[in-house]
Amino acid sequence: MPNSSQYAKALDASREYQAAALAALRARLETAHIDTEQRAAHGFAWVATGVAALEAVAGWLESNGDVNPVDAMVARLAFAETIAQLVGGLPMGQNELFRPADLGLGDAVRTLAAGCAEVIYCDHAATRAALAKALAEGQWPSETFHDHDLDAIREQYRRFTDGEIIPNAHKWHLANELIPDETVAHMAELGTFGVCIPEEFGGLGLGKLVMCLVTEELSRGWIGAGSLGTRSEIAGELIVLGGTAEQKSHWLPLIASGEVLPTAVFTEPDVGSDLGSLQTRAVQDASGDWAIYGAKTWITHASRSDLMTMLTRTLPDAKGYAGLSMLLVPKPRGTEGNLFPAEGMAGSEIEVLGYRGMREYVLSFDGMLAPAKALLGGEQGQGFKQLMRTFEGARIQTAARAVGVARRALELGLDYALNRKQFGKAIVNFPRVADKLAMSLVDMVMARELTYAAARTKDSGKRCDIEAGMAKLLGARAAWSNADAALQIHGGNGYALEFEISRVLCDARILNIFEGAAEIQAQVIAKGMAGGPN
Repeated sequence: MPNSSQYAKALDASREYQAAALAALRARLETAHIDTEQRAAHGFAWVATGVAALEAVAGWLESNGDVNPVDAMVARLAFAETIAQLVGGLPMGQNELFRPADLGLGDAVRTLAAGCAEVIYCDHAATRAALAKALAEGQWPSETFHDHDLDAIREQYRRFTDGEIIPNAHKWHLANELIPDETVAHMAELGTFGVCIPEEFGGLGLGKLVMCLVTEELSRGWIGAGSLGTRSEIAGELIVLGGTAEQKSHWLPLIASGEVLPTAVFTEPDVGSDLGSLQTRAVQDASGDWAIYGAKTWITHASRSDLMTMLTRTLPDAKGYAGLSMLLVPKPRGTEGNLFPAEGMAGSEIEVLGYRGMREYVLSFDGMLAPAKALLGGEQGQGFKQLMRTFEGARIQTAARAVGVARRALELGLDYALNRKQFGKAIVNFPRVADKLAMSLVDMVMARELTYAAARTKDSGKRCDIEAGMAKLLGARAAWSNADAALQIHGGNGYALEFEISRVLCDARILNIFEGAAEIQAQVIAKGMAGGPN
């Protein structure tokens, strides 16, 4: 089995390969726009993400020492498979592979393969079998933070998820029910909605790493539970970073306690990631109040929420992003009989495959009023900049949601493989089943450690849009891959609605789309690392 020096050598070789890929991409962008070189640019982003994941895994392995033998097997497969993909073909999607030839990296990839031969060319099959056997015996890789408080928070949320979310989530999903108010109240008691809100405003005053572990554990039970806190996280960060003193003192304690449930109202019909094209407008009347006109779509938890963080156009003569402002719009909670009781506001539900528990809506506004003090920070034209400051945290949290979904998919696949008997033995004993379980574990750990690395960077005060994009990019792929593999292990039963894995598959699919689709993440990473006007 490779040792630490061989991993260090492989990391150095991988970094050199990444540097060669970056140089090749920059050379192309000297004469072409990045949009015409998307395949090369996005391929580079995936290369950089793979290398960053290996760095995170190496750090995790070193921090845990030799205490848990499962860790060594996970690291071995992570390095072997990731570098083999760098050499042979890196999946950007189900039917899109980035090859070294796409950036003219023939010499660089031969150097990489030669420098990592000890890592790539080893007995992968034996390692996968041993790892699957360890899982079957109840052995899992290390997840400690080596911090008593952080480990205690994980244990607290794991108990809550095991006791209250997992036993109920599937029936809530099948009935398309909202997460019950009682469960929301219990989540609030745990501090879920105020993790990153400063203590002076009633929050816990903790960092993004804690937010990640909370989100991960709740999402392991149901992505809806993990995502409920996302709306509070976004609203809280918007107000903490951009709000007036009055807005902070009024809204933050209410959000932290769970008394106010916010929703993010940004997306519009026919406007996906191009926020500069938003058309919903807010006009001040003689009293200074805002009258809102326009339409929004894919608004999560819109009916039961109490506060909308709404991106609107308040400066009609300013083009693009410059005309956008953020409003904090209070609204009454809806009921089953009257979803949107506010005057000047209407909406209808969008029926979706998964990601239930909060529900999705199309909204329309025809003169809905918001008070003059609703303007975030009291300044117009700052909405896009204010929102941009939350993107890093939102994408890290989405990566954590993906890690939780990936873990739950693995748990379900493992449980089924242990209990399903075919040809006289549990199917976990068949190599193709064991392989799926072993590599699902590897993918989950890689995504988890990359997410934690991004959170630590954010907590250190550094800009981390690239790290956050990488974490979401890899996490979303791991969640979908793990869910697909676990459903395959279930066979025909996995396609039956009564089995939980059918829900997890649907939930996993959205992770590659919202909070910036995979293609957007890859674009952000490539542009951020390549630099230049493109």
